[in-house]
Order: sequence, then C-alpha cells, then structure tokens
Amino acid sequence: MRITANFDSGNIEVINLDNKDDVQLAIRPDEGGEFFQWFNFKLEGVVGNQYTLNIVNADKASYTKGWEDYQAVATYDRQNWFRLPTQYKDGKLSIEVDLDCDAIQIAYFAPYSYERHQDLLAAVQVHPQVSLEHLGLTLDGRDMTLVKIGDGDEDKANIWITARQHPGETMAEWLVEGLMNNLLDSDCPTAKALLDKANFYIVPNMNPDGSARGHLRTNAVGTNLNREWKTPSLEKSPEVLYVVNKMKETGVDLFYDVHGDEGLPYVFLAGCEGVPAFTEKDAARQQAFVDALLMASPDFQDDFGYDKDEPGQANLTVASNWVAHTFGCLSNTLEMPFKDNANMPDLMAGWSPERCIYLGEASLIAMNAVVDKLK
Repeated sequence: MRITANFDSGNIEVINLDNKDDVQLAIRPDEGGEFFQWFNFKLEGVVGNQYTLNIVNADKASYTKGWEDYQAVATYDRQNWFRLPTQYKDGKLSIEVDLDCDAIQIAYFAPYSYERHQDLLAAVQVHPQVSLEHLGLTLDGRDMTLVKIGDGDEDKANIWITARQHPGETMAEWLVEGLMNNLLDSDCPTAKALLDKANFYIVPNMNPDGSARGHLRTNAVGTNLNREWKTPSLEKSPEVLYVVNKMKETGVDLFYDVHGDEGLPYVFLAGCEGVPAFTEKDAARQQAFVDALLMASPDFQDDFGYDKDEPGQANLTVASNWVAHTFGCLSNTLEMPFKDNANMPDLMAGWSPERCIYLGEASLIAMNAVVDKLK
C-alpha cells in the first residue's frame, strides 16, 4: 500500500499504513494554520482489497458540520468522479474503498488542476471576442489572468465574474468553465443576446497559489482573500489588489463571485441587502435575478442559505459587499455544496463538476434576464 499527495493541489499526511482496515491520515492545514478541510491524495494498493481510511484530525477541521452526510469523491481515470461510503464518527472521517484498479485518487471535491486552468485559458483565447490580460503575479510567482470577452463598447454593461477566492472550492472554476464555453458558443442565442449588451471580465482562479498548495481557504501567506477587499495589499493579498484596480478602470454593473459551502447541501445566493445605500431599485434587481435563476436551474433554490445582513451592517471586506457598495451594482455570492444537493440528490455522484457546468450555463440565462436593468 502507498499513499501520496505529491502533486498539484495534493493534501494529506500519512500517519500509519500498517493496517489496511485502519489507515491513519491527517489533513495538512493551510499556511498560517487557521484553516483546513481540503484533502486530495492517491492510494495505491491491491486490486480487490477493501481499505478503511481514517482522517484522524477531522474533528479539528474548519467546518466540522461539513462532514455530516458528506461522501468523499474518487476517480480511477481522473475524468469521472463518484462518491465513496464515508462516515464521520468519534472525531474521525472514515472512507471505505473497494479497490478496482491499482490506484485511486480521493478528494474533498473534484479538483480543478492548475494545468486544466491553463488549458482553459488557452482554449478560450482563440475565440475572436476573447483577450487575456496579465494582471500581475501572485506571491508564489504565478500569473493572475483576466479573461475579457466582448468588444469593449463603453455603452454596454460590464459583468465581472470571479471564482476560487477560496482555492479548495473547486466547484467554482468548474462553473466558470461551463459559463465561458456557453458564452463563446456561436450557436447559443443567450450568449449572442448577452454579448450584444455586455462585456465580460472573468477571473477563473483568484487564488492560484492556494490551489496548487492544496489549501482550503487561503493564499500563499495564509490570507483569506474574501476578507481583503476593503484594504488589499501587495504583501498579503495582491490577487485582490490587482482585481480591485482593474474594476476601478472598467466599472462594474453586475458582479458574480462563485464559491462553495462546506455545510449547506444547497445551491443558493448571498446578496448584498446589508450594504449602505441599498435601495428599492437594488432590491428589485436582486429579486429579478433570483427569480430568473430559479427558472433557469432546478438545482438553484432560495429557501435555504445565509441570514441576510441588517441594513447598513454588511461586512465591506467581503467581495460581493465591497463591490456592491463601491459601484452601486447588482452583486451576489453564489454558493454550491461540497455534499449532494438535498433538493435533487444523486447518490452516485452527489454535487458534481457536470452539474456545476450546467449551473454556469443557467447563470447566463439569469444574467440575460436582468441585463437591461443593470445600467
């Protein structure tokens, strides 16, 4: 038996491999030690054997409610992901593996690798309406890349989309992949209608360093980027600083910040009702967007989610609140589950990359429904 996490976004520490019925593992914390929950590793063993993998520090993870009704994901071919029997009990997360091939990859959610990220950028840049802009370098020296889609007409609405501020929330980049591919489909009427009225500015991965390091929530120096938008800095949060500076150049009429939630088994939006000067017009646009997304995707719902902030009490260090406050625009955080979607469960795959991709396409339908209300 062998276990390794020595690859892009890998995260696990091996404690004891002596007993295949009690393989003892631990998740390595993010830089700074405040957060951990993401794991991603490969198990090599004997075909036909059953293994019990116990993550022994699960009770110290950032969001222990995230383990309730959770099933780990796995793949043999690195393309098709399925769920494994998983139980959280007595402080341990136990994963059962019946090994069908020599090696299996097991993760918290289907990873979105840095190589796939590079492939995505390369694939979309060949489209005539796409250009890539280098915004700057991360603290580990990786590129921060902005995908610009549209003709730059100043009379059009400017739609900004960011994903993976929290690098372990890989479902966010899966969604962006689906959204961009749909937006660039010359046969898609929704895409055509949107590009007639809007320019898109998309950052598919806001946190390349944390992604490569196998972090759940922070960048290379342990900064939670989604608490940096009010005062970003080159020392702690250059990723946010680059995006903020570019937003000030272009303006923002709609902002869509894509995330995943460890605990809640639903797809939902967190709006900006608590920002100062939130108006009746803002409320009407928000409701129109929610209603359109409800129509566009049965995976989306509006019954379960975060509590709305009281008027004037929004945390302006959070991306969607800061953008709404600064630009007076329609602004939302979209959350997807690490678990299954309780409204539409899939016992084999749970919430999956494929469903993220479809939700990205549905997001464009909702954006098209409100694009005339943005200016």
